[in-house]
Amino acid sequence: MSVLMTILLAVQLLSAIAMIGLILVQHGKGADAGAAFGGGGGGSASLFGASGSANFLSRSTAALATVFLVCTLGLAYFGNARPAASGSVLENVPASSAPAGTAAPTTSAAPTGAAQIPGQ
Repeated sequence: MSVLMTILLAVQLLSAIAMIGLILVQHGKGADAGAAFGGGGGGSASLFGASGSANFLSRSTAALATVFLVCTLGLAYFGNARPAASGSVLENVPASSAPAGTAAPTTSAAPTGAAQIPGQ
């Protein structure tokens, strides 16, 4: 179970980093209006074609988002799974032990005042 969670966590981290990179590379919707008035932007058009860049990057981002979501659901499922044999930690505590912060009540009649202050 631990190996599976480690693999899921590694895949989730790699997909998150790749998704961040792809989102930062993409241009916004307002960039097309700037290109119409003489703005640059020929670098991505020569590599992927006129509209191929938007399709490739958006589909890659969607695929990585799906992988990220599946890994997140898997980690949540396996993180909540508890082994049936171990039980609760509190079941192993002996019933006769008292908590450390409580003191047993005294039955002797102690005088009130300064005599009750510890250390005097």
